[in-house]
Amino acid sequence: MTEERIAKLIARSGACSRRDAEKIIAEGRVTYKNQVIENPAMKFTCLDGIKIDGYTLTIKESRLWLYHKPVGLVVSHQDEHGRQTVFDDLPIKERVISVGRLDRNTSGLLLLTNDGAIARQLELPSNNFKRVYMVRVYGHLDFAQMQKQLAKSIIINGMTYRPVELALEYSGPNNHWLRLTISEGKNREIRKIMEYFNLQVNKLTRIQYGPFELADLKIGAVCEVSLDEAITSKTS
Repeated sequence: MTEERIAKLIARSGACSRRDAEKIIAEGRVTYKNQVIENPAMKFTCLDGIKIDGYTLTIKESRLWLYHKPVGLVVSHQDEHGRQTVFDDLPIKERVISVGRLDRNTSGLLLLTNDGAIARQLELPSNNFKRVYMVRVYGHLDFAQMQKQLAKSIIINGMTYRPVELALEYSGPNNHWLRLTISEGKNREIRKIMEYFNLQVNKLTRIQYGPFELADLKIGAVCEVSLDEAITSKTS
């Protein structure tokens, strides 16, 4: 059997992401046959004898769900301000983690999985899973200039953002609908880009992530999908 790093095995169990697994290992919460594991690079062939906080872990069948996130929910298992999270009322009967995040005021497609390794694969910028958003903005729009600038990488407050595909869906005197396709999904990326162009975001919805589309999934609804597309597809 192939050996894998302990952090990766823990992520595959769905207990947490690989990054969080490394944290709890550093905190001394992971044991193997009652001995604390101190090195997240240690390799094992399976989870037999490995526990977190005294609880036995098992590798579950990897699963993936699409979720239509409403505005107002936080994408976190624990919110320090006590706000409602997307995990509070999910109709999924096992622990899941999100593939990336959407901020509290952003709605739309959020991928959920019980497998931290799958989440990591879908999140990695190097895998080029495109994220498509519809955004309504307020302000003066010079679409041609904006499209030209975003066709190349831009730097905002010292942060470099990859090229953005931009399409104009509707334009009024002050309100405009734009369709943006990005490939990284950095923290509040679209909001920061719109602010850079002096545009105020009124509504932001993710409608696609890689090969998966929001389509007619109702707000708050969950739909399980095949993992085959996520594993075999690296572009949408």
